[in-house]
Amino acid sequence: MSPRTPYRICLALLVASAGLHAAPAAVGDGEAAALSQLISQGEFQTALARADRAIAADPGNAQLRFQRAVALMDLGRNDAAMQAFTALTEEFPELPDPYNNIALLDVRAGKYELACRALRTALRNDPQHAVARANLAEVYLLLAEQTLRLAVAQSPADRGLQHRLEAVRALAGTPAAAHATAAR
Repeated sequence: MSPRTPYRICLALLVASAGLHAAPAAVGDGEAAALSQLISQGEFQTALARADRAIAADPGNAQLRFQRAVALMDLGRNDAAMQAFTALTEEFPELPDPYNNIALLDVRAGKYELACRALRTALRNDPQHAVARANLAEVYLLLAEQTLRLAVAQSPADRGLQHRLEAVRALAGTPAAAHATAAR
């Protein structure tokens, strides 16, 4: 399994995760809303520093900790973001959004099966979580593309497999060139 993923699907997951910047707990926390605003403006480092200060004053606040983890993720500090989201799932296992973001990090790492597991947990916690459901569909497409790519590599003369692979790529909205790069 290649750790690289097709660009458009990752982008779709990242765009879908934009809704995750909403706080997972009670609405109305002004500091969490301010952090969300900073993140939406691309001020990730500022949001992280502000989140650290706010969490020092209120370490049990799930909203603040979630926003901090989102800032880490947006800064590309994936290991630290994964640790932060995982800690949230341990302390607040009923929240769907940390699992959804864990899935995004798993996709970035090419761990599609783990991403599926995290998204199914998010959906168990909230069956109406549209972003998690859409992301699960995207991950299933990634798994289908990956499996068909391997099948075509093992049976390159099988035109039926090649047509299925092309169909999955078309459905996913990813050009063949993106897959060629990802397959390296």
